[in-house]
Order: sequence, then C-alpha cells, then structure tokens
Amino acid sequence: MSNEPALRAESLGRRYGRRTWALRDCTLELPRGRIIGLVGANGAGKTTLLHLAIGLLKPTEGTVSMFGRPIRMDQPAGLAQVGFVAQDHPLYRGFTVADTIRFGRSLNPRFDQPGAERRLRDLDIPLGRKTGALSGGQQAQVALTLALAKQPRVLVLDEPVASLDPLARRGVMRTLVDAVAEADLTVLLSSHVVAELERVCDHLVLLHEGRVRLTGDIDDLLAEHRLLTGPRTGTQDTGIEGIVAATHGRRHSNLLVRQPAGMPAHPRWETHPISLEDLVLAYLAGPGAVAPGSAARSNPMER
Repeated sequence: MSNEPALRAESLGRRYGRRTWALRDCTLELPRGRIIGLVGANGAGKTTLLHLAIGLLKPTEGTVSMFGRPIRMDQPAGLAQVGFVAQDHPLYRGFTVADTIRFGRSLNPRFDQPGAERRLRDLDIPLGRKTGALSGGQQAQVALTLALAKQPRVLVLDEPVASLDPLARRGVMRTLVDAVAEADLTVLLSSHVVAELERVCDHLVLLHEGRVRLTGDIDDLLAEHRLLTGPRTGTQDTGIEGIVAATHGRRHSNLLVRQPAGMPAHPRWETHPISLEDLVLAYLAGPGAVAPGSAARSNPMER
C-alpha cells in the first residue's frame, strides 16, 4: 500500500476579492485511515479548507492533492473518492428515507444500498418516513449513511453535530468510529464540540486567523504540552521556553508550555497534564491569554 497521505496541502491559500484571505500558507499532511479533527474559531478558515480539500473551491495559491494526485471533482473517479456532509444535512424533505437511498444509488455506481438500509434499520429510522419528518439527529444519521454508502476513501464533515443534542451527537460519532473500523476510510471532521472530538479523533488540525497554528497526533500533542504552576513571576522572567499562554495571580503564575515529551520541569514548578479542550482554547486565545485551568488551580486567596 502506498505511504501517500490521504490529503496533502502545500502553501495552500484562498482569497476572496482582492484583499480578504480566508486561508493562507497552509501546509500539512493528513494521515490516511484516521479521524482528523479540524478546529478553529468562526472565520478561521475551516470551511474554506474543507472545500479546497475536496475540490469544491479552487485555490488562489498553492496545491492540494488526495493520495498523491490532484483532486479532480469534474471527473467521476474524483467524485467517487469523496463523501461530504454539510452542517445543515441537506436532504429532499419530501422524499421518504427509502426514496433517498434509491436516489443515492442512482447517482453513485459503488453505492451500498443494502448496507445503507441495514444501518438505518439498526438505528430504528423508518425507511418509509419522509426525511422532513425526522428529528435533527435522525436527519444527520441519514445524511451520514448516504455519504458512507458511496464507499468513499475520504469523508469530510463540516460541523455535522453542531445543532444536535448530546445524545444525538454521541450517536453520530459512534457511527463514524464504527465506519473507520470497518473500512480504509479517512475522516476530516470540523466541529466546535471539542469534547466530542477528544472522544473520537486521533489527529488534530487547528486553524487561527486563516493559518495552521497546530497540527499532529493528539496523543503526541498532549504529551508535549503541560500546565506549570509556580511562584509569581513575569512571563519573560521565567527562563522557561515554549510558553503558549500564561496567567499571573498575586502569588502564583500558571504557564501552558510546549516542550519535548519527558523533559523535566524546573523544580520550582508543579506540572499538571492538560485536556484537548485546554490545549485548543490556549492556542485559539493567542499569546498573552489566560492559561486554561489556571483559575481552578490558583490560590483562592488571590482571586
């Protein structure tokens, strides 16, 4: 099997109009057979990156390839490799679920109709009901099932659980995990719900103001970052390298740092592990922001 990544972007950028860059200088490789979380604030360029990645947009600069080849969504072979689910789960509301599946089969030569019907029955979604009469969670499952039934190599999901309740979100995420386990499928998932990403993703891409700020395997990133708590000091006076974010009380300082895994901390500083949510919030807040978790660990007398 080729070692080519599922997606590779080199100096990728997209400009709208003459001056507005939605994405700039994006260089990254996304590993195949993984669930990759894409995070960033509103306007960070997530949807633009997703649309460039699957050929719905043309780049202003740079290149993007899928499994080592340029993406050609104007050809059947290119379309067959990609499944896409948008945030609003677009479905023909007057179609029954069964009609929707048959329509999907008519458009996609490799469409797995028996598998789609079986998956929806297992989810207790009536095939004879109109999609417009389904709950939001059921509509999301139908849209996801249609995308999976194409048997794509890459599945791209743009905020698929944003409008769903926690139980429905968990169901969609479980379906994703099962699908990756069953096939050689790469999933690129954009979401604001970091707790759900931590549950299912093993690779992270973080965008900030249209640029890639952080990327890598989640386990590696968490091992490289830690929260240090120690005596009150100025950020520039700590002598500690790799500070991502900091907060200072009257007596204590809290620093979120990135250092090689296993590197010993300074003896004056206590070391605490961080969660994926801590990590994401620190990088989205930018330099000089409050280090995540600091309020909970600071001395109550200093609040």
